[in-house]
Amino acid sequence: MAKTDTVIIYHNPRCTKSRETLALLEKKKVNPEIVEYLKTPPTATELKSILKKLGLSVQDIIRKKEPLFIESFKNKKLNDEKWIEVLVKNPVLIERPIVVKGNKAVIGRPPENVSSLL
Repeated sequence: MAKTDTVIIYHNPRCTKSRETLALLEKKKVNPEIVEYLKTPPTATELKSILKKLGLSVQDIIRKKEPLFIESFKNKKLNDEKWIEVLVKNPVLIERPIVVKGNKAVIGRPPENVSSLL
């Protein structure tokens, strides 16, 4: 398989939507590279690349209902660079799952969103 055809899922095995998205990929005979992003967080450069592929801003992928966000970041006014630093240090705040293929990416909420990549 060519590198651009590789499907990567930024996955949290404890998340129902993440598990459903992975199951949907496997059902469609896609064998994705699984990145457990809580154990192996993306670097700032990787996160910027993912955002570009998603066509979203960093604000769009922050889990604003996460207790850590509510307790530590809810009223903070940070620029995009600072938010990226926060997400790299606190990957639990990154919306999940994110599925990347080539120069495109989607958030698997709902899991059916990944169909547009395949």
